[in-house]
Amino acid sequence: MRKLFYTLLICCSLLACNNVKKQQFMGITQGSYYSITYFDEQNRDFSHDFDSIFKEIESTLSLWDENSIIRKVNRNDTSVVLNQIFIDNFNYAMRAAELSGGYFDPTVGPLVQAWGFHFKEGMEMTPEIVDSLKQLVGYRKIKIENGKVIKENPNMTLDFNAVAQGYTTDVIGDFLLSKNVNDFLVDVGGEILARGRKPNGDIWKVGIEKPAESKDAVRIVQEIVELDNRSIVTSGNYRKYVERGGKRYSHSLNPMTGYPSENTLLSATIIAENTAWTDCLASICMVVGLEKAIEIVESSDYDVDAYFIYLDDDGEVKDFWVIHNS
Repeated sequence: MRKLFYTLLICCSLLACNNVKKQQFMGITQGSYYSITYFDEQNRDFSHDFDSIFKEIESTLSLWDENSIIRKVNRNDTSVVLNQIFIDNFNYAMRAAELSGGYFDPTVGPLVQAWGFHFKEGMEMTPEIVDSLKQLVGYRKIKIENGKVIKENPNMTLDFNAVAQGYTTDVIGDFLLSKNVNDFLVDVGGEILARGRKPNGDIWKVGIEKPAESKDAVRIVQEIVELDNRSIVTSGNYRKYVERGGKRYSHSLNPMTGYPSENTLLSATIIAENTAWTDCLASICMVVGLEKAIEIVESSDYDVDAYFIYLDDDGEVKDFWVIHNS
């Protein structure tokens, strides 16, 4: 369940004061990193709880685990029982698909894999191969009915990579709130949720990365953002790509065409209240491009802000903020 963590570099000094103790845990999950920082007067260690949450989500949504629920669904195992994690991610993905008019599509996995953006090497893509795989793509061809996934074509598969890390961030945040921990910063693969304040009253701050020339380039902060009880996710096309014939192809696939999206948008940062939905919106923006992305943000029914980095008509790197209050 790997999603690029291009993304957000934590730019805050985390100092405990008075009797409030800082707890910080870091590790690997879903093919990426996680970092959880919180302040707790009782100085409680929730590391085992975090591990349990990560394991349950991975056992549900991991495309690398042959025994995960999503892998069983994808191979049409009739014995599989859907849990709430699967249903939640399915619903987020379908909602994003409807909003985007199909530019976000959780059934795009066969194309993603063929292009080489999953765990297997990609194949040499031809128009005939693309057209054939497109027959397996279409969010309207799949649904949940009576606790089962119903597909028009049994060869269709689901992929929640564009939702799962944001969803995981929210689950960790909800867990901390349930324990009366109200001041924390959760980061799962660059999908970040901030609540409360640091003990000295300072607001949480994160940095948005400057687009890089290659996937291995040094990370440089371009913009620093204050997070007041909100989530932030950045998606970009400059660190995850494949190269064919000397040309780079973005990992942001357009389900309509079957090809990687080509537009002037270098990165899209979305700031909203829910990390899973923020994750979806960032992915949508990278596929549809700058003009349509601005339209989607401005027409949102929710408080959504966006920061876009793009190339202008002269090939110069520009940036643009959209501040939207519903």
